[in-house]
Amino acid sequence: MPVTISDEVLTAAHISEPELRQELALALFQQERLTLGQASRLAEMTQLAFQALLADRQIAIHYGVEEFREDARTLRSPKQS
Repeated sequence: MPVTISDEVLTAAHISEPELRQELALALFQQERLTLGQASRLAEMTQLAFQALLADRQIAIHYGVEEFREDARTLRSPKQS
């Protein structure tokens, strides 16, 4: 589902679209609503780069068996644009 955020809102918030994607991914990962793989895709970053961002923000990485299974399912499913 596409979400449109106006340039006016981005300008008012002093944030770029990539930064907004990263902030959303960080927040949802921290709340354990997205797995590491899902959050890194939302942030449009490699998992390694997203892990570095988590470390910079001092956000603990939680990655258990269920997250691994979810990432494996996501990787097996066809990509959707």
